[in-house]
Amino acid sequence: MVAFAGWEMPVQYTGIVEEHLAVRGAAGLFDVSHMGEIEVSGPGALELCQKITANDVSRLSPLQAQYSLILNRDGGVVDDIMVYRVETDRFLLCVNAANRLKDAAWVEEHKEGRTEVRDESDGYVLLALQGPRAQEILQPLTAFPLADLNPFRFFRGEVAGTSCIVSRTGYTGEDGFEIYCDAGAGERLWNSLMDGGLGAGLKPAGLGARDTLRLERALALYGHELNEATSPLEAGLGWVTKLSKGEFVGRDALLAQKREGVRRRLVGLELVEPGIARSGYPITKEGRPLGEVTSGTLSPTLKKSIALGYVPVGEGDVGNTVEVVARRRAIKAKVVALPFYRR
Repeated sequence: MVAFAGWEMPVQYTGIVEEHLAVRGAAGLFDVSHMGEIEVSGPGALELCQKITANDVSRLSPLQAQYSLILNRDGGVVDDIMVYRVETDRFLLCVNAANRLKDAAWVEEHKEGRTEVRDESDGYVLLALQGPRAQEILQPLTAFPLADLNPFRFFRGEVAGTSCIVSRTGYTGEDGFEIYCDAGAGERLWNSLMDGGLGAGLKPAGLGARDTLRLERALALYGHELNEATSPLEAGLGWVTKLSKGEFVGRDALLAQKREGVRRRLVGLELVEPGIARSGYPITKEGRPLGEVTSGTLSPTLKKSIALGYVPVGEGDVGNTVEVVARRRAIKAKVVALPFYRR
């Protein structure tokens, strides 16, 4: 257990690699209740969500979800979030734990009229059931036909007798579900899921496996690949920024970046010599500084040392050879296509 953003969080239960491989091969259950939940409702809810996020919220129908970004006026990333359209004029924003208070204040600052913004994080438990056997494990606990639930869709209904929001989303690169329920019901729901999944190989999984799983899929982590000085165009998240939707905070800065071109880009690296890349390690080219590693690990699935990092645009082509400097030792690496892992 470690302290994280005011929470005591499990890094591992039985071991990071064991939990990681359980998610790839069967299923894992994550308690991610540290994530924040901000509710936006009222006549101006859609307009507010459009103004503060880069993706196009108007494309969402009720019971549909969307990955998005909150940007500052310079086009930097305030946070990366999930947007759930619960009803026509009611949205749920799932935000990163360390950014919860900052995000809530940012949304509140931009609201107008009778729109209501409420930080309801303390009222939610969030469990993530992830892996190829997730549907098999969850289906006996709910009457909703999970085979009909497409990715980035959700339903409101009972799971093991507990009222929940269940979305077909995740942060592991596998099929799975993220399940929101009242905080008081969280322990009972966790136990019901674990009991129901024992025969299918379900294991509890912690932050360590969550990080290695998302890194294999090249999913950004706030504070590593993303921060307020990083543009989504640099981070390969241009697909999230719908510049044609109209005005939103940060749009002008992104339009300027698009005209002028970004100077650096996020790339995938694979070490071709023994070693493990870690966050903060320098990336060089024949001794010349290029950037630094934002995330790195020894991939349990691929059995290779992989990393993400920013390099100048001209050095980001697949196949380019660079070095990662670990403890003054330059380790040869090559730029590879992302994601590292596809299911």
